[in-house]
Amino acid sequence: MDLSRSQSNFQLGFGCSHASMTPTPTPRAPIADDSINLQVDQSFRSLPTTFPPIPLQLLEQKVEKITVEEPKKDGGDQKEDEHFRILGHHMCLKRQRDCPLLLTQAKHPKRSSIGDTDLESRRAAVRAWGDQPIHLADPDIHELMEKEKQRQVRGIELIASENFVCRAVMEALGSHLTNKYSEGMPGARYYTGNQYIDQIENLCIERALTAFGLESDKWGVNVQPYSCTSANFAVYTGLLLPGERIMGLDSPSGGHMSHGYCTPGGKKISAASIFFESFPYKVNPQTGYIDYDKLEDKALDYRPKILICGGSSYPRDWDFARVRQIADKCGAVLMCDMAHISGLVATKECSNPFDHCDIVTSTTHKGLRGPRGGIIFYRRGPKIRKQGHHSSHSDTSTHYDLEEKINFAVFPSLQGGPHNNHIAALAIALKQVATPEYKAYIQQMKKNAQALAAALLRRKCRLVTGGTDNHLLLWDLTPMGLTGKVYEKVCEMCHITLNKTAIFGDNGTISPGGVRIGTPAMTTRGCIESDFETMADFLIKAAQITSALQREHGKSHKEFVKSLCTNKDIAELRNRVEAFALQYEMPASLIRIE
Repeated sequence: MDLSRSQSNFQLGFGCSHASMTPTPTPRAPIADDSINLQVDQSFRSLPTTFPPIPLQLLEQKVEKITVEEPKKDGGDQKEDEHFRILGHHMCLKRQRDCPLLLTQAKHPKRSSIGDTDLESRRAAVRAWGDQPIHLADPDIHELMEKEKQRQVRGIELIASENFVCRAVMEALGSHLTNKYSEGMPGARYYTGNQYIDQIENLCIERALTAFGLESDKWGVNVQPYSCTSANFAVYTGLLLPGERIMGLDSPSGGHMSHGYCTPGGKKISAASIFFESFPYKVNPQTGYIDYDKLEDKALDYRPKILICGGSSYPRDWDFARVRQIADKCGAVLMCDMAHISGLVATKECSNPFDHCDIVTSTTHKGLRGPRGGIIFYRRGPKIRKQGHHSSHSDTSTHYDLEEKINFAVFPSLQGGPHNNHIAALAIALKQVATPEYKAYIQQMKKNAQALAAALLRRKCRLVTGGTDNHLLLWDLTPMGLTGKVYEKVCEMCHITLNKTAIFGDNGTISPGGVRIGTPAMTTRGCIESDFETMADFLIKAAQITSALQREHGKSHKEFVKSLCTNKDIAELRNRVEAFALQYEMPASLIRIE
């Protein structure tokens, strides 16, 4: 009677002479060779029914081994059974003839190599996914990118807030730095593996201070904001409680919506107005210049906690010293948004907000020619002046406490991990800002803006403030019976990009009466004063086409837009614009003129 059991790979069983009794196997720990079964010799079938379990210790003692050869039935090699005695009982170990595991291994002798093949195929799939260029990975996106490249190359870019980056900046933006997550500030990250990211960000900070001639014991800088709008909101979040007051230049007067803007109907447009109380100051409607006296009156009545200077469509220089006096009188922190004039500030081609302001924010992609993003400078160390007598802050401290508040507002209050590829690209751009070549570029940008303004004025065009001190000018189209909306559309069809803008005196921005024109991008492509004289001719021709189409179609905007695709004058002007633009190289060899 075979009493072997399959409860384990190696098992000891005992028989019982009583038919009514079921044999009870005693479990054993498996041994190394799982192809062996232990069977009780047939001569010891009758054992006491109360046979006690055998301790494992005894199984390992006093084993008398007897080897008996057994011929293989198929005539093959002989195999050995092992006979031995345990505690005087004759036992026999028999080799298992048909072990399932051995059979499986015999059928698949190269199982490990199959696994290796499968592993290699999966690795190859990862490599194929990761190494595909854009035109193979996503032909649809590649096609659209190529079209946008040609639009940039073949057109005239006159949007004041746009520019073209150099090859080094573009390479950094498309680099492996985008892979790393780096929440927190250098030296205090929430993740490991940031030792080189810290070095890059610290270098960017150092270069930012150098580019604007600032001392590290008097100024700090945060280079992590995703845009200037988020940088501005971080300042409000860090310094104010919800509902507290800010005051900036009105959007129709040339201010930016991130400084707080509500429509004439009272609708709050920007988050700055939704979460904080905002009140604007305006330009003089007759001159287009900021009325600092009225600004002072409003500020003393309103008493904002943050007074904001700087704008997005103001063509003249700022009197930062005058605004500082007003801020001190009403007890406000003075903040400057220098997004549009940051290049002029760095090269000392305009008045310097760092001489008077507590906080200075900026974009990094306009005049700085860097990647799209934001930056925040803040004072640190001993205060250089006292708050006004009627300060609403009740702040008697002698040192600035802006750094911790602003850094905490950027992260973790408003943002997650910084874009490390952007920070590296910004560091590259800031290194260039500190060079003589960049100063020459900014000077040419100003000359080009003044040449364009003079050319339009000679052609009897009306410019807000009569000209420009910086890189942009505002063309009031209302004397020609045009709006910025229809004019910018005609220009776009002619491959000239500029943007509609509100002119002081407008009721709002729904139907702005002018356009904003800037010179940074085409100056980057190598254009000089005479080239902007030519562009002035293109702009005048586009205005004439717009007037003719408007007379033809009246107030039907749908018919007006429909006619643009078949208008011969537009097609002719577009050909002239493209021929002109193709003369000038793009700054990055990655964007080639074809």
